[in-house]
Amino acid sequence: MTATLTQASGPAHTRIYAYGAARGENAVPNDDLVGPIDSSDEWIRQRTGIITRTRAVAETTAIDLAAAAAAEAVERSGVSPDDVDAVIVATISNPRQTPSVSAIVADRIGANPAAAYDLNAACAGFAYGVAQADALIRAGAATYAVVVGAEKLSDIVDPADRSISFLLGDGAGAAVIGPSDVPGIGPTVWGSDGSKADAVTMNHTLVDFRDGKAPWPTLRQEGPTVFRWAVWQMVKVARDALDAAGVTAEDLAAFVPHQANMRIIDEFAKQLKLPESVIVGRDIETTGNTSAASIPLATHRLLQEHPELSGGLALQIGFGAGLVFGAQVVVLP
Repeated sequence: MTATLTQASGPAHTRIYAYGAARGENAVPNDDLVGPIDSSDEWIRQRTGIITRTRAVAETTAIDLAAAAAAEAVERSGVSPDDVDAVIVATISNPRQTPSVSAIVADRIGANPAAAYDLNAACAGFAYGVAQADALIRAGAATYAVVVGAEKLSDIVDPADRSISFLLGDGAGAAVIGPSDVPGIGPTVWGSDGSKADAVTMNHTLVDFRDGKAPWPTLRQEGPTVFRWAVWQMVKVARDALDAAGVTAEDLAAFVPHQANMRIIDEFAKQLKLPESVIVGRDIETTGNTSAASIPLATHRLLQEHPELSGGLALQIGFGAGLVFGAQVVVLP
């Protein structure tokens, strides 16, 4: 006789309990960066909307930023660290190939022996992490999960590169996700287009660097290609996420896109025809583009500046290297 397996199942719904944030210690104004790229403060402001960006000191790693953001999210959530049984960190800037950032973060916040793993979905990483935490909890594989987007992009930037160097900042944002009596996280619309992987990429490999064939690998992007893709293709994804959640733009309290570029954010909001009542996250102005950290950092700031958003709906969408994207509607804690 064949034994019957027991298969886990979890709650019907999940929600975000709280956010946490950590930013690099230094505010770096445009004037500090314009020399190597032969540019100006005015040009950077007009092209990107960035006035300053936060960058970490040499001693601070992406792991440190991730742990600080996660600790704040857990404290704000009211969930005991002992009850956190999954930690997911989205990052492209782990200073080591292994061990994972997530395992170290789990230990630092007192969540041992939580399941822990990193994911690499670039600027869509946080949206991917939320999707996975939601699925893990509803499947019964976890009860409470911490999702972190963490980057120290100043480690992988060439100060003389005009395509992306002046955009990038350092920081981490985190969220605690757990069971809910009512739906708090809408279906995720996600995907990728690896055929355009060269649009945002590293210019060399670590192997070539090791073998002396290339300098330290840094990020590069094809700005016009990314702009067109982000504005026209990602608007369709955002609309699909609204449809999947069964809501409209008029139902939103906030719109939190990846903080890639202020021009992209503004055009995005215009194409979505958002009502004036919808508050748009624009954290990029003083934080810069922090890849996987940008959505939770922008949301954390919105909730600090607009506590009345609590309980409202927010559309969040990430998109980036590998033309990877992810979007979902969430109820703000």
